[in-house]
Amino acid sequence: MRERTRLQGQLGAFRKLERELADNVELLAMAEAEKDTGSVTEAENALGALRDAARAAELASLLSGEADQNDAFVEIHAGQGGTESQDWAAMLARMYSRWAEAHGYKVEWLEESPGEEAGVKSATFRVSGENAYGWLKTESGVHRLVRISPFDANARRHTSFASVWVYPVIDETIAVEILDKDLRIDTYRASGAGGQHVNRTDSAVRITHIPTNIVVQCQQNRSQHRNRAEAFSMLRARLYELELKKRETATQAAHDAKSDIGFGHQIRSYVLQPYQMVKDVRTGIEKGNAQGVLDGDLDQFMQAALAQRIGGKQAESAN
Repeated sequence: MRERTRLQGQLGAFRKLERELADNVELLAMAEAEKDTGSVTEAENALGALRDAARAAELASLLSGEADQNDAFVEIHAGQGGTESQDWAAMLARMYSRWAEAHGYKVEWLEESPGEEAGVKSATFRVSGENAYGWLKTESGVHRLVRISPFDANARRHTSFASVWVYPVIDETIAVEILDKDLRIDTYRASGAGGQHVNRTDSAVRITHIPTNIVVQCQQNRSQHRNRAEAFSMLRARLYELELKKRETATQAAHDAKSDIGFGHQIRSYVLQPYQMVKDVRTGIEKGNAQGVLDGDLDQFMQAALAQRIGGKQAESAN
């Protein structure tokens, strides 16, 4: 019923655009014939508004995947390079949380492993809101940073890598089979924020799905039981997302995409010195305001990646 309501809404909006376009084109033709400048201006303004509405509808049509309307888990891992990469991973976590908050999404931190000197080794958070996964799904991959290191006494330029992985939160109506024999469950003492009680007990939970080598962990709650439940939810989501990816021939299996945090899988480069530029390797989109991007200005990159993905699927269908 939800799907039916969604489709009815989309079709209704499209038909409304069609009607208003036809009405205003007719009004414009009549006004020009009668040299009624006031009506010409009115029709032109209405057509401009329709153009903007059509662009918004076109963008919304890109978010039509099976799980696009769902919330999303965002998982970030530092690559090799110690403090440099760990600081970069923290910058990426901040970038996505700023993007989410700017769009009215709720951000809930689930796991954070602090770096040795700065930044984080890994971080996982949940982004909640309509179409969260649809917008974020094209951000999965390796992100590369080039800058003069604030941790290098000689002020040399460094290249750092970190991986981002996005997968949908799934509800209880979607069946995902998980066998006990396929799991390894470990508990450990939580690190980072959470209060003294969290840090004194083995409340954090890590679950490894042995057949796929998928690892999820949660240390958000004081209760080990609640952390275990949240970790199972994340595992179900990862396995479901893996199945979705298998249906997309242009996308690698989930564990392969995270196998090498380096040049081979990078999707975007962020250059801060000697000049500022952010370039998406897949779409060719470039922005000179690198700081703005790191503050969450990601819409142009997401829109281009979504359009490219939809275009590729359409081309495959045509062939």
